[in-house]
Amino acid sequence: MDSKDPDVPGSRLPGLRRRFVPWDRSARPRVGAGRAQVTMTTQRRSSMWSRREEASPSHIPYPFPALDPSLIPDFSRVPFLAQSLSPAPPPSLVSEDGKKWGHLESTRPYRADTEQWDPRNWLKAGGCTGTGTFRCAKPSIPSLQENYCNLCLEKVQRINPFIVCILQEVDEECKKGLNKEITLTIAGNNRLIPVEKITSEDFWILSKILKKNPYINGLDVRYNLLNNTGAYYAAKLLEKQLNLIYLNLMFNDIGPDGGEVIATALHNNTVLRYLRMSGNKIENKGGMFFAAMLQINSSLEKLDLGDCDLGMQSVIAFATVLTQNQAIKGINLNRPILYGEQEESTVHMGQMLRQNNCLIELHMCKHDMKNFGLKQLCDALYLNSKLRYLDISCNRITYDGIVFLASVLKSNTTLEVLDISFNRIENPGAKYLGETLASHNRSLKALSVVSNNIEGEGLTALAQSMKTNVTLSHLYIWGNKFDEATCVEYSKLIELGRLKPDNTDIEPYVVDGHVYLAEVSNGLKKHYYWTPTYGEAYNHSSNAGFALVPTAQHL
Repeated sequence: MDSKDPDVPGSRLPGLRRRFVPWDRSARPRVGAGRAQVTMTTQRRSSMWSRREEASPSHIPYPFPALDPSLIPDFSRVPFLAQSLSPAPPPSLVSEDGKKWGHLESTRPYRADTEQWDPRNWLKAGGCTGTGTFRCAKPSIPSLQENYCNLCLEKVQRINPFIVCILQEVDEECKKGLNKEITLTIAGNNRLIPVEKITSEDFWILSKILKKNPYINGLDVRYNLLNNTGAYYAAKLLEKQLNLIYLNLMFNDIGPDGGEVIATALHNNTVLRYLRMSGNKIENKGGMFFAAMLQINSSLEKLDLGDCDLGMQSVIAFATVLTQNQAIKGINLNRPILYGEQEESTVHMGQMLRQNNCLIELHMCKHDMKNFGLKQLCDALYLNSKLRYLDISCNRITYDGIVFLASVLKSNTTLEVLDISFNRIENPGAKYLGETLASHNRSLKALSVVSNNIEGEGLTALAQSMKTNVTLSHLYIWGNKFDEATCVEYSKLIELGRLKPDNTDIEPYVVDGHVYLAEVSNGLKKHYYWTPTYGEAYNHSSNAGFALVPTAQHL
């Protein structure tokens, strides 16, 4: 029998040797043998098979090219396959092409005329019916789970049970409402179910089944093991998938080369709205490719490049590009690798804010920003009327810099969320902000001063401002120095309903007649990098900043 015979199942399986391995090598037909010799060989093999069944009916070997045992999946862990396995072997089977299937003493289907096992035949058959007979019925619309398992078997790729579990849930959502847009979340840091992180090979299979799926418009594969190879497949997915508007690749060990291919794929993409690349060390080289991409792409609305080891050159390039780009509404440039004390990045970002009329969300954590850099941003905010969310946490700002910020808040009417956590504004800075919020500003809705070395006097000034300012609804103060007067003041705000429990990160309690404050897991972006062990990861109380200022879908 020819090794390229199309009737031989599995003779062209990718990655396998294209050679038919007969069960009885001594009965293999000679080269140039006639049809009679082939027929005689088949008969000899069939009789040999019958003798084998009589000798040991419980054991049916199947000739198949040598495979790594780890590549053969455990079908009992795949729900739709496990349900198809029948404890009673079917007596016989005739496939759609009229060729007989032999008697089965196990759950491995084979063709009687070739005696070769082919996993795809199992999937083509509709499983076992109540009478123990296979029916070759064509499925109407294959589910994502079935497509994934089919493709894994075809490409001889190990089936990832975590992916199967997630795809099963998505298939159930699709059955409830086919017109509903669905985000496929296969997060490697999921703490609610057992996780087997997906690799670049897994993502290759996954990208193939998603290319033509009309219902998936978001893909979240954070905290997995994609690396640069997976980034290549992600780039191909962006070129082929015309419904994907959200892609989360954060913390996947993607380097500069992977960043380059993704940025290049976005040159011609007009669908994607939100891309998260946080935690992938694309460095200055990858950052330059993304900055060049923003000169061409006019559809991307939010870009997250935090913790990507960007350099000074790429940060300045982004500031320059954003003076012309009118599509980006939110950008995260947290923790670049900067050298020097001249704060060049902050100066260029300030110049960008003077000219940009589209950006509404800006994250500049860990920019080594000092009071001079904050003054550059504040001078720009006098002229900017679009920015609504400013994050300057984890910098080196003191109360002298808060003087500039409090001054701009008196005239600025667009800024709604301000995050100055993990600085050192201390009591004087808190007093400046409290006075401005009490008498002048009526646009700010959320303020975070977490861990700023503020003592009771400054915290009380912020609490007093909420009594006259009805716009300020979210206040986060944990990590500062509380005295009993501060605890009583905030306890009254919560009891009166002025400060709702979901809008702050503290909760009062009483011990022996004294009021204390405990921490609550609420904040502006509490679950931005991690997911909780229970409850919702995207509720408004934990991510209030994105709820108040939504810049893109799937926040």
